Amino acid sequence: MKTFRQYCQHIFNPLHVFCRLRQAGVHSGAAMNVCRVYERSVYRLFR
Repeated sequence: MKTFRQYCQHIFNPLHVFCRLRQAGVHSGAAMNVCRVYERSVYRLFR
């Protein structure tokens, strides 16, 4: 069984976010830029 921390690490993983953005119809370049900023600013709090 996954812990809450592992669940959050999975859901907020930049690659997971990128895939959800692509599914929502965001262009790959824009999604990549968003994820790059997201990874450097927000995701480091979850690692």
